[in-house]
Amino acid sequence: MTDGHYFSSAPSGPLRARRIRTVLAGRELEVTTGAGVFSPDHLDTGTRVLLETVPEPPADGDLLDLGCGWGPVALTLALSSPGATVWAVDVNERALELTRRNAGDLGLIRVNARLPEDVPETVAFGTIWSNPPIRIGKAELHALLGRWLPRLAPDGTAWLVVQKNLGADSLHRWLDEEFPGFSTTRVASEKGFRVLRVDRD
Repeated sequence: MTDGHYFSSAPSGPLRARRIRTVLAGRELEVTTGAGVFSPDHLDTGTRVLLETVPEPPADGDLLDLGCGWGPVALTLALSSPGATVWAVDVNERALELTRRNAGDLGLIRVNARLPEDVPETVAFGTIWSNPPIRIGKAELHALLGRWLPRLAPDGTAWLVVQKNLGADSLHRWLDEEFPGFSTTRVASEKGFRVLRVDRD
C-alpha cells in the first residue's frame, strides 16, 4: 500500500481528499475521506453490519469509537445521542483529522477525536463500538482490547465486529478466557462478520 497502512500513525503520500455519500443514523450524508485511512471509498461491510446490529447508544455520558477511521461510528454515535460526549480514538493522525472535519461539517460539537494517550484515564464509557484493526496482529489487538474494555462503566456494553475468517471465533474464546469479570456473546453473524457483545458480569 503506497500510502502506508491505515494503522500507521502518519500515513505517507498525499491525503487526496474525496467526498462520498453514505447513510449514518438513518440520514443520507456527504462526508470527506482520503488516502491512508481504512475504507476511504465507502462504508465498509463490517462497520455497516455493526451499525445495523447495535441498539441505540446511551443518551448521555461518554461513548467510545475505538479505531475511528474517517469517523462513521463516531458520527453515528453523535447523531444518535447528541447529549453524549463521543470519543473517537485512533493512532492514525490522518483519520483523526478527517473525523474532526466530518464532525465539524455536521455540527457535531461533542465529538473528541484523540490519540489513545490523550483520552483522560478517568473517563469510563457507557458503550464502546468498534470495528477493531484485526490486521495489526493478534498480540497488538489483544493489548488494544486489554487497554480499553476495562474502561467500560459498570453498566456499560462493548460491541465489536470481526470478520469470521480473520479470527472472530478465536477472539471470542480469548475474551472469555482473559476477561473473567466480563461475558461475551455472539449476537449476529452476517455477510462473513460476527458481532460480539461484551458486558461486565
